[in-house]
Amino acid sequence: MARLKNTFWQRNKYKLSGLILVLPFWFLYQSLTPEFPPALESRQAGPFLVTPMPFDHKPPYQHHDEFVKDFLLTFNQGDIADIRQAYLNIGPSPLPLATLQQGESGILHGSRHGQHVHAIAKPKLAAEDRIWLVIEDWQGNQYQAQWPVPTALFLP
Repeated sequence: MARLKNTFWQRNKYKLSGLILVLPFWFLYQSLTPEFPPALESRQAGPFLVTPMPFDHKPPYQHHDEFVKDFLLTFNQGDIADIRQAYLNIGPSPLPLATLQQGESGILHGSRHGQHVHAIAKPKLAAEDRIWLVIEDWQGNQYQAQWPVPTALFLP
């Protein structure tokens, strides 16, 4: 005959098992309904009309030994096939193309529907920082656009 002790585990293991079965559906629901911050205003960079959108209102994070902030850029005007290279960085001034070409961060990549970028940033953003987009076309022409950094991205 088995002796059952009325322990915490014996009383609650059924509830814990049910919770473990429900949690994957909760995480699936959260991943299917993401909440993105609003997009920044569209700006003209030469023949391109660009709208950036941060993925979240969190500060920059470390990615491959650099601090970066993720953005999605949509091109409302202009042909993406005309772009040779494009970079995004956050700082007081745009980084020169020679500096940006040294690494892999800051490069726009994606499709005509949207370009993803790990924008190069400092660990802590300041009020004087701007979001800088530098585009070079196949003829060697360079275009720039800038946006103010949303105040939600500043660290307290």
